[in-house]
Amino acid sequence: MGRNTRKRRSSMANKAIAASAALALGGGGLIWANFYASAHESNNNGWSQNQTKAAAAQVATISCPDVGQKLTNVPQSARQGVATELANLDKQITEAYARLASTRQAQAGDSGFVQNAIVGPLKEKRAATIDRIRIDVQRVGGQFNTSLSQLAACTTQNAQTNAGGQQQNGGQQNNGGQQQNGGQQQNGGQQQGGQQNGGQQNGGQQQGGQQNADNNGNGAAGPVAADFVNIQNVQPNSRGLQNGLAANGNTGSKGSFTTKCGVNENNLFNSDNLIVAPGVDNGAHHTHDYVGNQDNNAFSSDQDLGNAGTSCQNQGDKSTYYWPVLRLQDGTKEFDAADLGGGAEGNVGKILKAKQAEIKFVGNKKGPVVAMPQFLRIITGDAKAFTNGLKNANTSFSCTGFENRQVTDKYVICPQGSSVVRTSNFQSCWDGKNIDSANHRDQVAFVGADGSCPNGFQAIPQLQVRLVYDVPAPTIQNGQVKSPYAVDGFPEQLHKPITDHNDFINVMSTQLMNKVVNCINTGKKCQ
Repeated sequence: MGRNTRKRRSSMANKAIAASAALALGGGGLIWANFYASAHESNNNGWSQNQTKAAAAQVATISCPDVGQKLTNVPQSARQGVATELANLDKQITEAYARLASTRQAQAGDSGFVQNAIVGPLKEKRAATIDRIRIDVQRVGGQFNTSLSQLAACTTQNAQTNAGGQQQNGGQQNNGGQQQNGGQQQNGGQQQGGQQNGGQQNGGQQQGGQQNADNNGNGAAGPVAADFVNIQNVQPNSRGLQNGLAANGNTGSKGSFTTKCGVNENNLFNSDNLIVAPGVDNGAHHTHDYVGNQDNNAFSSDQDLGNAGTSCQNQGDKSTYYWPVLRLQDGTKEFDAADLGGGAEGNVGKILKAKQAEIKFVGNKKGPVVAMPQFLRIITGDAKAFTNGLKNANTSFSCTGFENRQVTDKYVICPQGSSVVRTSNFQSCWDGKNIDSANHRDQVAFVGADGSCPNGFQAIPQLQVRLVYDVPAPTIQNGQVKSPYAVDGFPEQLHKPITDHNDFINVMSTQLMNKVVNCINTGKKCQ
């Protein structure tokens, strides 16, 4: 496999981050020793009743307010500079997380180490970066919300705290106060006799500080046993989240358009994110699969996208469809094993290509849809949902033969003969004016359960992406997950399944988009 490298940049700073992250992630069980050891006492549910014991050892990751999501009124002429500074904020968190991971011994001997040596300096760096964002905005006459300066401070986060910031209890995940996704049973549906945190403790006994018996090459960066559920223990129709509902039904615009773009046979990979971090190398901090447009990297302009080739059978579809790769943590040294976005940032193991990538546009239950504008950008899901919370969380996991059972906060263990399925139903309401926004969210919205759009928004074709993978089923023994799989992600997100996401830029020709709309509105099934 290879990666797309046109116009890519390198620097001594990037090399320094890679070296730091490699130190943190390359040491296996030695670096991660005592990560959770003695952090908790177990009860019959296998979860802590003493949240104060060895507090320093409980720190799993760093949680920082997402400044980008709060930006709503950035003038167009300032957005490139702002995007660069937002990418700097992500890089600062990555560096701090690498330091957090590589200083466990110092943390054990000094209860103030994390705050004084990691979180405090991070706040100072973030404050300076947020101030540069202010300057970028005000320089071109824009208004800057001064309350954003309060977002400089970060906190540390416990691995047992879920995406909504609430404590898990006995494997139940309290997403917004509701029980989610058949997660009532822990560790593939069965309690492991009080075993905690995917193997950190066994009946209250320490396991030499290693998170997994074979370490999976990823140490405490996850995933852990509690991140998995046996699909047969998930209740039907239990997805939970209201984001990403199917917009289509038996009424309204009932047609569909399917575009066939392959499964990345051309091996187009990179760790850029053209939507969120244009012009920034490694803006995603994790590796993406790409289908469709073949000139997609951080430095691609709309003109580049329009002039590019496409892997889609219909050559009028030059849209770019991309998502984080799925990896099997089996010790394989991939092409990016030493690179930023790959192994240097905790994304390790064999990249698994989807055996099917079904890309379909559907209609709206209430009525007709209108054409998407060319170069409309849509992100669905949130790569930072573990620390951001569930506001933008979407996508789900299931298994073939069980697709009436969908989970958003667990990876699934499928029975023999069944394949893992990742599903994304995109936002399908558009504000009628903008192809992008300062936070890359506000130009589109999720459809309501009845097909309704928010006031001022109109229905557009809903993109639905279904990815099917042959994944060797992980096993859970003595509270430890063997041969887990996980989506790539920002290192501080600990490879939580809730962080799965999917991205799209519409580069269909006007003629093809009109065909899509006509097929949908007249009830036809086209491709």
